[in-house]
Amino acid sequence: MTNITDYLKEERSAAWREELRKAKKNKERTDLTRVKMPEAPARERARSYVEVNSGLTPEQAINEASRCIDCANPTCISGCPVGINIPKFIKNIERGEFLDAARTLKETNALPAVCGRVCPQEKQCEASCFYQVKMNREPVAIGYLERFAADFEQSGGEISIPEVAAANGTKVAVVGSGPAGLAFAGDMAKFGYDVHILEALHEIGGVLKYGIPEFRLPNGVVDVEIESLRKMGVQFETNFIVGKTATIQELREEGFKGFFVGSGAGLPRFMNIPGENLVGILSSNEYLTRVNLMGASTQGMDTPVMRGKNVVVIGGGNTAMDSVRTALRLGADKATIIYRRSLEEMPARVEEVKHAQEEGVEFLTLNNPVEYIGDDKGRVKQIRVQKMELGEPDQSGRRSPVPVEGSEYIIDADTVVVSVGVSPNPLIPQSLPDLKVSRWGTLVVDEETFQTSIPDVFAGGDIVRGGATVILAMGDGRKAAASMHQYLQGQ
Repeated sequence: MTNITDYLKEERSAAWREELRKAKKNKERTDLTRVKMPEAPARERARSYVEVNSGLTPEQAINEASRCIDCANPTCISGCPVGINIPKFIKNIERGEFLDAARTLKETNALPAVCGRVCPQEKQCEASCFYQVKMNREPVAIGYLERFAADFEQSGGEISIPEVAAANGTKVAVVGSGPAGLAFAGDMAKFGYDVHILEALHEIGGVLKYGIPEFRLPNGVVDVEIESLRKMGVQFETNFIVGKTATIQELREEGFKGFFVGSGAGLPRFMNIPGENLVGILSSNEYLTRVNLMGASTQGMDTPVMRGKNVVVIGGGNTAMDSVRTALRLGADKATIIYRRSLEEMPARVEEVKHAQEEGVEFLTLNNPVEYIGDDKGRVKQIRVQKMELGEPDQSGRRSPVPVEGSEYIIDADTVVVSVGVSPNPLIPQSLPDLKVSRWGTLVVDEETFQTSIPDVFAGGDIVRGGATVILAMGDGRKAAASMHQYLQGQ
């Protein structure tokens, strides 16, 4: 058996006994090492949208789950922004109770199959694992196991729907259908509210759909988890721009009693260097949206997209890795990352950097573009790059990059994707003059309740943080839901 689907085709009782027998035998060993996630071969995947990580087999999952020592004080839970009962779901896997593991995940996580793929567990729950903290050993592969349990449930068609309270007749609106909004909606539905998600784009999912490529997060996986929310009673409306289609006040007049703003940070930043308006230079947001949400990589689609042969991506985060790896899949002969700090300081997940390197991406670290040079038709053809060195630490504790005088040189490029950060969309603040906004354009909220300066408006995710991970946004959504519930109940 190579995957869950093959497993489900077997005679379940016989297959189950065999898996448990192997796992029990392995558990008797004392030198169990962390499982390695099977991956599609780099040469094959670099030119296709096949999912890179292949998922664990049942035997691998049971063996890995048996590594968990079920700590009396499970610090892994405190490292999880949405508070998953990690030992409980892992022990369910160890016993072969895979569906129970999925149900445990859904008690606090509306998107377990998503988080199992894109959550930076190595910086959160796994960083708090007993093995990592006390024994200096590799932590239990919590993320792999989360994905396994969620995928097992999806593949078998036995998808559990969390219980919801009796309808209380109170309508609440969610602005944006990204991870913060979906997590908020799931918890509010459990409380019994009439939840309406209002999405500006034509598909539900926010950054999960437009920002993350299918080789990392298949859209079908997202759709199944959204469908679970729909079965919980959450209603979705697309092509709805709050502030344009209807204002908050107009929605109040329609009977909405509370609002959660999870509209993300979709406004791209650029570097303001010479030549930035040349043809062939675009933001990572636009580049990935055209491919991921609008089907530009699919034959027969009319969506235009830059298909350069020599693509350079500026930046070192996960979005930069997604962009440069997408360029390979669109047919680039050469794909390069330019990042002004060192490889060790890259904010992208280590796994994503590793995958990019395996697929043939070139990394120019400690380099920074200072000018784009165009041809006589106004299209980018070269980049003037300056070498950098690390100076004193900045406010974040990272050493600041300092230009090296006289180190400039020129490289060729026919397409440049700029991935140096994003800013919140200003539409919501512009439509609500009383809404307090920071100097960076983010919404100011109470750090405990996520309530804004307008009492019936709460907010979380990138619109508050300015840029964060999927799981942190979901954690914001859950906290905001608990706070709004108290607010609406007059507590």
